[in-house]
Amino acid sequence: MPIQYIKKLSRFMYPWLVIFLCAVFLFYKYILQVSPSVMTQQLMQFFQIDGAQLGNLVGAYFYVYSVIQLLAGPLLDRYSPRNLIAAAIFLCALGTLIFSTSHVIWYAIVGRTFIGAGVAFATVGYLKMATLYFPPKQFAFITGWLATAAMIGALLGETPVAMLVNRYGWQSSLYGIAMAGFVISVLFYFFVRDKHQPGYAEFNPHLHLKWSDFLAILKRKHNWLLAIYGGLAFEPIAVFSGLWGNPFLQEAYHLSKTGASNYISLAFMGVAIGAPIIGWLSDQTQKRIPWMVVGAILACVSLSSVIYIDMPLWCVGLCLFSLGFATGAYMLGFAIGRDWNPVALVATVLALINTGDAILSSITDPLIGWFLDFFWDHKMVDGVRYFSVHNYRVSLSIMVLYTLLGLVFLYWLHREEKYITR
Repeated sequence: MPIQYIKKLSRFMYPWLVIFLCAVFLFYKYILQVSPSVMTQQLMQFFQIDGAQLGNLVGAYFYVYSVIQLLAGPLLDRYSPRNLIAAAIFLCALGTLIFSTSHVIWYAIVGRTFIGAGVAFATVGYLKMATLYFPPKQFAFITGWLATAAMIGALLGETPVAMLVNRYGWQSSLYGIAMAGFVISVLFYFFVRDKHQPGYAEFNPHLHLKWSDFLAILKRKHNWLLAIYGGLAFEPIAVFSGLWGNPFLQEAYHLSKTGASNYISLAFMGVAIGAPIIGWLSDQTQKRIPWMVVGAILACVSLSSVIYIDMPLWCVGLCLFSLGFATGAYMLGFAIGRDWNPVALVATVLALINTGDAILSSITDPLIGWFLDFFWDHKMVDGVRYFSVHNYRVSLSIMVLYTLLGLVFLYWLHREEKYITR
């Protein structure tokens, strides 16, 4: 093969290698995010905590994530994405190692805090690299694959991790996941470069961005609308599928932990398939908000059916897959953020949008735990508080409310779109 064809192939493949390694980080992030959902009983027994305290332990990840997320965007816009992302992966692995060796609750919270700080760079790092290496007309499609990578990680964080926990215990399982993180960090550092061959969009270390440029992003109303919408739209996956859905399905349908994880996995599979398909349709039609409205309505119907209606298991699986597929439309919010803001500040914009999910998750996880404790009828099973199906249905109603509020924010975004494109 002539050398010029090899060079062309290399230039074509390298962006995909970079985005693949960014996707691996997202994959790792979601394993870490959802894995507590398959070890809730073990964590409550090991640390002797109640539902609200478990929510706070898991929520520690989101507390620091929501803060660091706002800093991650400006940092990635100003400094080396390669060094920052590699360091972030290392911090995730270190936090997981701390969590896996903890024997008191505060030490476990420190570990989850480290993890939250590291994963704050995962989504924004992927989106930053997608902006550098791929043209705007492909952005919605590429961001759809972001969700696919993330949900594959979430899938592995459910049933496979549940099997590991059942066989080796939660601490040994997390120890192995921590070691994998250290390997990913090293691979990212050695294979990703900040300066690339001619013809690539390059990271420019001499680009001088002022803090006033970043503050200007915060003053734009549509960015805040996108952030709040994104949080509301993704909460059913982040919270229901990430933590409380698993024990709810165990109680409502008398499933084992692994069996419930299998059904929760269908929601993650739905997002993995739906996000790139909806992104592709959006790119082809050059429409964003109409697809997001359809997704919000379908997600609301699907989630309400799972929570409130006693259905055959095949219907539960279908509704969970439908919930995930429809939720994939929320990724279009990132495409709108890129379209409506300066490209030089894309990481800052997308970090702000992604913060909506983190902030709402940090509030909602412990809030649902608090509702469960509030409606608890003082029944104990194996030394752990027992929550009935009714307790779960009342407490999880907040997820349905979020999907309805998401439609309200889409209406306001539609009004902003008319103003911006006028």
